[in-house]
Amino acid sequence: MLIKEFCAENYTNVPLAIKNGARRIELCDNLAVGGTTPSKGVIAETLTYAGEKNIPVMTMIRPRGGNFIYHDIELRIMETDLMEAKKLGTDGVVFGCLNKDNGLDKEALERLIEIAQGLQVTFHMAFDQIPKDRQKNAIDWLADHGVDRILSHGGDGRQMTAANRAWLKELIIYAANRITILPGGGINYKNAQEIAQILAVNEVHGSQIVVL
Repeated sequence: MLIKEFCAENYTNVPLAIKNGARRIELCDNLAVGGTTPSKGVIAETLTYAGEKNIPVMTMIRPRGGNFIYHDIELRIMETDLMEAKKLGTDGVVFGCLNKDNGLDKEALERLIEIAQGLQVTFHMAFDQIPKDRQKNAIDWLADHGVDRILSHGGDGRQMTAANRAWLKELIIYAANRITILPGGGINYKNAQEIAQILAVNEVHGSQIVVL
C-alpha cells in the first residue's frame, strides 16, 4: 500500500486529509517558508486526533525560514522544541542542519538525534542544498546514525521534473533500504501513484497528496 504523507500546515486540514487517505502527517507551521515548528497546542490536538485514527505524526523542528545553518541559540531552541514534542507524544520529528559549506552539520545533528532517541527521524529538504557529489556520503552518514528517512525533491526546484526523478531513482538505489528516500515536491493526488511506480517507492510526500 502506498503511504501518502500529508504535509499539514497547522491542524486545520488534518481531519480531512486523514479521511481522504493520508497515512502519515508531517506537521508544520508556515509552509510559505517551507515549514517551521508548530505550537504545542497544534501538536497536542493533532496527536490526539491522528492517534485515534492510528495515523503517525512527524513534527517539524525548525526555528525559522531561510537557510539551514543554525547558531547555538537556534540549536538550543530546536532542542527544547524537540523535547517538548517528544513529551507530547509525537511519533517522529523532522529536521535538518547544514554547515557553511552546505554539508551536514554533524555535531548539531548528533545532538538532535540523541534527544530524538525512540522517535522516527526524518532529515528534511535541507538535503537538497547539499551538492549532488556529496549527497551519497550524506546518505551513508544519516543511515549510520539511525535516521529513518530523507525527504527530497531530487533537485533545487519544487516540481518533480524528469531530471529530479532520475536523480531520486539513483539515490534510492544507492540507499539500498538502509534508509528511506521519501520523494516530495510537485507530487499530488493526481500523480502520486505514477511517480511512486516510476521510482519504485511505497512512500510519497506532499501538501496536496490527497484531495482536500
